[in-house]
Amino acid sequence: MRSMLLMLSLIAAPAFAAENETDVSNPQAIADLEARRRTDANAAWWGFDQDDATDAVQAAIDSGAKTVTIPNVGQDWIVRPLTLAGDQELILEEGVVIAAKRGEYRGRGDSVFTARDIDNLTIRGDGATVRMQKEDYISGLVLKDLGWNRWYGQYEKAEWRMCLSLRGCNNVLVEGLTLRDSGGDGIYIDGGRRMHYSSNIRLRNVVCDNNYRQGISVIGVDGLLIEDSRFCNTWGTPPSSGIDIEPDAPTHRVKDVEVRNCVFEDNYGDGIEIFLAHLNQDSEPVSILFEDCRVSSRRGSGIRVTKLADDGPRGEIVFRNCVVEDTEAYGIKLQDKSVDAAGVKFIDCHVRNTANDPNYADAWAPVIFRARPDSKTKRYGGIEFVNCVVEDDRDRPALKLPDVDQVFDLTGRISVKNPHSAGSSVEQAPPGCELTVHSVQK
Repeated sequence: MRSMLLMLSLIAAPAFAAENETDVSNPQAIADLEARRRTDANAAWWGFDQDDATDAVQAAIDSGAKTVTIPNVGQDWIVRPLTLAGDQELILEEGVVIAAKRGEYRGRGDSVFTARDIDNLTIRGDGATVRMQKEDYISGLVLKDLGWNRWYGQYEKAEWRMCLSLRGCNNVLVEGLTLRDSGGDGIYIDGGRRMHYSSNIRLRNVVCDNNYRQGISVIGVDGLLIEDSRFCNTWGTPPSSGIDIEPDAPTHRVKDVEVRNCVFEDNYGDGIEIFLAHLNQDSEPVSILFEDCRVSSRRGSGIRVTKLADDGPRGEIVFRNCVVEDTEAYGIKLQDKSVDAAGVKFIDCHVRNTANDPNYADAWAPVIFRARPDSKTKRYGGIEFVNCVVEDDRDRPALKLPDVDQVFDLTGRISVKNPHSAGSSVEQAPPGCELTVHSVQK
């Protein structure tokens, strides 16, 4: 019996080693790669250090391999900040966790993965996670006295520690990844040294969860497609939105942006925020489409479009077949929107059970148009609703119009489902408002 057990163990040993050969260093494979006898690489060939795997992962990325695999070794790959390479496909096997090393990331902009001024990058991570240590970066104390702030904590206070930072990159595909617990954004898209925007960026089936500032920030991009993705549980520092499209300078672009079949939920800020104050009429025209998206929010609005002043950018922003529901603040908020800037259109959209903050619900409305007295917007308008529906159970108007003497090109049709007669009422409409609001049976 003892000899039979020994024989079984000898037979099983080679199979076990074969299954785990990617978990050990492989100098011969590295030599073959350096000699160009192969074009693929595995991070485990450089050895796996359970305390700090940075050198192995960075060496694999820097090897020049066309395909780099980070295998599932049964433990997290704990890393310091990493720099990505162009003309490369990075594959994170199912179950892989890339974890930010505790005690590192002290730089205010330190990110797990940074891609800067590169072309042709693919990151595939079905079932894989990039995770930071959010609680570490925000654990501290701010003392306010006489107008100054001082931060006492292990890390300097910042909001730019991203899971994935794309700067000035062209032709990037990211799919399947979960990016969570950052000290900034799950994903950040901006320009770099060679151009003021990234271009041809595709995100598919990604999840950005529990990030500090935004699920995703879009600062500058020409060609962005986001599909079948989820942005949720953002909280920490404003705006805390699911997605924030917010260029920083007139030279930035927000062009050919398409977001399809995505979910924005349980964010403490707005689900979708579009803030275009820093673009002007000389900027590239904006083109943004949200289609078949579902939006909710914990404390903010569902959709907020703001700061499109009279000298703002031209172009078009479209929401088609989107559902906004279960928000504490407004379902849709359109603030300081000029008729001379990019047009905003809602097509076949549905607003349900919104503006529920108990402190303001009776004074609010599911859809609000706001013009602030100090705004640069003097000609409010350029908004259209096509076959949209508002469902609300409160005894209040479905929408509030801007407090201005006249609007320009505020048109369309909104159907209201509300058991109270006030649901279909609209305060005195200023001249130029041709928006029709009518009741339908709920």
